Amino acid sequence: MKASDIKLDEIISFNEGQLDIHGRRLVIHDMRAFAQFRKDLIDMIGLDQARRILTRFGNFWGQADASAMKRIFEWDNIEELIIAGTRIHTLQGVAKILVKSLSIENDKFFMEIILNDSGEAMEHISELGYSDIPICWILIGYISGYCSYCLNKTVYFIESQCVGKKDLNCSAVGKDVDSWDDEINPYLTYFQVDDIKGKIINLAKLVEEKNLQLKKQQKIIKDMEKPKKPFLEEIQSKSFQQVLNISNRSAKFDTSILITGETGVGKEVITKYIHRISNRSNGPFLAINCGALPETLAESELFGHKAGSFTGAIKDEIGLFEQAKGGTLLLDEIGDISLNLQLKILRVLQEREIVRVGENMPRKIDVRIIAATNKNLEDLIGKKIFRQDLYYRLKVIEIEIPPLRKRKEDILTLARYFINHFSLRYKLPKLKLHASCIKYLENYSWPGNIRELENVIERAIVLSDNNIILPEHLPEEVFNDDIVNNNYYNKNQTLNDFELIYIKKVLDSVNGNKKKASKILGIGQSTLWRKLKYSE
Repeated sequence: MKASDIKLDEIISFNEGQLDIHGRRLVIHDMRAFAQFRKDLIDMIGLDQARRILTRFGNFWGQADASAMKRIFEWDNIEELIIAGTRIHTLQGVAKILVKSLSIENDKFFMEIILNDSGEAMEHISELGYSDIPICWILIGYISGYCSYCLNKTVYFIESQCVGKKDLNCSAVGKDVDSWDDEINPYLTYFQVDDIKGKIINLAKLVEEKNLQLKKQQKIIKDMEKPKKPFLEEIQSKSFQQVLNISNRSAKFDTSILITGETGVGKEVITKYIHRISNRSNGPFLAINCGALPETLAESELFGHKAGSFTGAIKDEIGLFEQAKGGTLLLDEIGDISLNLQLKILRVLQEREIVRVGENMPRKIDVRIIAATNKNLEDLIGKKIFRQDLYYRLKVIEIEIPPLRKRKEDILTLARYFINHFSLRYKLPKLKLHASCIKYLENYSWPGNIRELENVIERAIVLSDNNIILPEHLPEEVFNDDIVNNNYYNKNQTLNDFELIYIKKVLDSVNGNKKKASKILGIGQSTLWRKLKYSE
């Protein structure tokens, strides 16, 4: 999980009369009302005490959010978890936080942030005017508490610039307590609190217990809004961005393209994308699965035929090469065609003309040809079942689409897309994916690639209740693959230990429902009860 993947409508559950983040209730406060509260606090107890209370308030808030982020998601690394704190605070409307630099090395922590559009500064200015000192106390308390909880060591931030004292922007620097010199001493009194972390840990346990009892969590991973840019361009893995880069560069030329990749990786999708951004986008896009038709029928489909050229040919028909005039033709599964048909396609590529079945007259064509295959054509050349000259004619540009298991960072984006797609198709505007499904989707190896992911999401939607997809709605193989690929192995564990870990993991995935867990495990409920009892 990356910090940039967090979205507001996935973090907070909006229900009438209640807002919450995975069982932790939230409220929305009015900025002017909080500004008045801030003024009253300063008037009643003085500037220093008010600053201490607001800093402590922010510190508790930050640690609570850090606890939620660690509990809900599996992060790529500690840096992403830290940046998630700035991301979620930005989404909460407190400020637009920019991470200028971040370093975590040899137990040393350093972070510099810019706080744009600080709501806290605006609150202070509106009721108290400008200040001689930085006044984003809640913000500083928040990021200090958040980072301290994540790193399990004390971190302090100091605000050096603030719009509240007429600076151009608000900025702050944070370090672990051991890296600060005497400069931190005047600020320590504002952070001194009781055992906040202990309170947060207890709060997290209570939240988890509540979620287990209610059998639901409110975190969702889909984006119900229409993409602001073409969907393919939202897929961010480096390997797929390379695919898009080659596609974008080659689209403007009429050169032949060979697209390779396993079944289900989206070869036809990329072909349509190339067609859509090419100069031929106003022309037709046609495709033929070369391996699905007998040779004689495939030849007629491609080249067309003259009436009477074979039984059933009652009139002249044009083939796909002519039907796709001005557009693009995809020859899918090109590795499955016969050597005879390969020779004829080679002639089309060389001469840019075809001859209909039953005729001798060549006809010029105006079509871009893209071929696709899930086979290794070089291996087929070695076996003398694919022409080498055709291979080189087809692969002027070769685009290899990597399998989904090699670009796991795309799974979340694709899952969101399919959820949005099916929510529109099945008229389920409130369709949500439970956050606990994420780890199963991301840890599964997806042998069927994107096509399998699409089918799994559609299946889960059909089986889901109350518009929420839970782990129990995913296929059993997705569970098993997650258990196998997670690092549960320990050389000191017995087989019974591993079995118990597996059982508890499945139980967690279905929120403690023993009936559903026993079904997934393939054992009776009494057997499940006995195994759990003996483990106590």
